[in-house]
Amino acid sequence: MSAPLRLGFVGAGRMGGQMVRRLLAAGHEVTVLEASEAARREFAEAGARTTAEVADLADAQIVGVCVHTDAQVQAVCFDGGLLDTMAEGSALVVHTTCSPRTVEMLGDHAAGRGVAVVDAAISGGPHDIAAGRLTLFAGGEAAHVEQVRPFLAAYGDPILHLGGRGDGQRIKLLNNAVFAANIGVVGQAVAVAARLGVSETALLQALENGSGASRALTGIASRGSVAAFATSVAEFLGKDLTVVRETTADLGADLGALTAAHDVLAGLLWPESEAAVTDA
Repeated sequence: MSAPLRLGFVGAGRMGGQMVRRLLAAGHEVTVLEASEAARREFAEAGARTTAEVADLADAQIVGVCVHTDAQVQAVCFDGGLLDTMAEGSALVVHTTCSPRTVEMLGDHAAGRGVAVVDAAISGGPHDIAAGRLTLFAGGEAAHVEQVRPFLAAYGDPILHLGGRGDGQRIKLLNNAVFAANIGVVGQAVAVAARLGVSETALLQALENGSGASRALTGIASRGSVAAFATSVAEFLGKDLTVVRETTADLGADLGALTAAHDVLAGLLWPESEAAVTDA
């Protein structure tokens, strides 16, 4: 086990809260920045230090950020935020699914202060964090990724260093694009099956045991239908789909055939929209 670290954490919600608990269990000293007094009490009872002031993270060796949106990342890091508070030689880990451009801006700003920035995009859920098997897509300089590895190892396995700063976000967006497309493809298959007189239950049972199987299909089968699974993941997947589309457009990329599958999924997530599963 690595030596205990002085850590900070911002965004201790559904995902981040589990990360904080794993960091505490690993013996690290964790200060949680949280506006809610009730949340501060909860994490204090779990053994963390708690604060409502960014300045109290100034002595942290590594600070993790797991807020909900790109805008929140920028708000907590710039203009008197973390990057104006953290000490030279410390490191910032960004877990939030955000624009690669935001990560690059963070890195540029941090470099002048001697602060390392690593984007460690995540694939998995709270149960994966609790089990210590969250997949992490890390982007940044090799030395910086190694610097934060003891932090990430408390809940991440595998920790995949996939390229430079922002590449973790780029790959996370593509991973989510493929996952969403898989759900959309199965949704389209269900629509075609209905025209052929095949029940959704029978189709899912067959696909799960055939060459058409995928992680998305396993989730769908466990819920019993594409619609039920889409509903269960709507909160995070809807947000991530929006980020994928906005980011690829901003970077001048084209999702190509993935777009049609995403439109099918959008019809399941937002039935009132123009996108819908077709009869094909």
